Amino acid sequence: MPDAERGPYQNEISTLLENAVREAGTLALTKFRSSYKSWTKEKSSPVTEVDIAVDELLHERLSAYDASYGWLSEETADDPARLACERIWIVDPIDGTRGFMAGFPDWSIVAALVEHGRPIAAALYVPVTDQLFAAEAGKGTRLNGKPSRASGSGDLDHARAAGPKRRLDALAALGPKLEFVPKVHSLALRLARIAEGSLEVAFAGPNSRDWDLAAADLLVHEAGGRLTTLSGKRLLYNRVDTAHPALVAAGEARHQRLLGLIRDREKEFA
Repeated sequence: MPDAERGPYQNEISTLLENAVREAGTLALTKFRSSYKSWTKEKSSPVTEVDIAVDELLHERLSAYDASYGWLSEETADDPARLACERIWIVDPIDGTRGFMAGFPDWSIVAALVEHGRPIAAALYVPVTDQLFAAEAGKGTRLNGKPSRASGSGDLDHARAAGPKRRLDALAALGPKLEFVPKVHSLALRLARIAEGSLEVAFAGPNSRDWDLAAADLLVHEAGGRLTTLSGKRLLYNRVDTAHPALVAAGEARHQRLLGLIRDREKEFA
């Protein structure tokens, strides 16, 4: 969408987000498939010195915009003061750290601005393939500056699908002849691919966090898709508990069909 058609507030925030994730991606690429320190944190989740460096860069760039905005990042100690903030940056410095460490290309830099629990601006950058997804509430989703839309079809047969195998198998058992695609290491990118139509069904298992989801949520919805719980509830962010239940994403028509199939079978997909 041309800048002239974007409001001054949204344009300013979007430019800030897009520049920040691009700069962070450039930094991360300098260490990709190279040597760096790594360790594990709680629940055996890996983290690298690159995650920390990217987190610090994003914090410096985004927090300089307005001191009243809160901050929530996977790699920053949680500050409960964020709960009182009307607006908050929600960031995953490297979404798909395991993929980054293994040398796969499908990791991403993710950032969103959330207002009263819902994302209003988002950017997701895939450094290896130089793909930049961006969205503003009410302004649509863009991929490398061009409008991006989720698939409008409601047909589930031969739909390209990704997510935890157990959930894909459970859906296929209900009849649809799905086309399973290889694992996408970045959950945010898996969901963002719904927004560009290269994926048509995506699942997320339980316990994904605000930083995995907030940016992708806006990208999907502004592209004409839906990301919800298995019962169709939209997600709210910047709560005490940042974890979410199992989720499903698709273009609007497919999403409605998916919810219909899953209804009364949620335990099989949860």
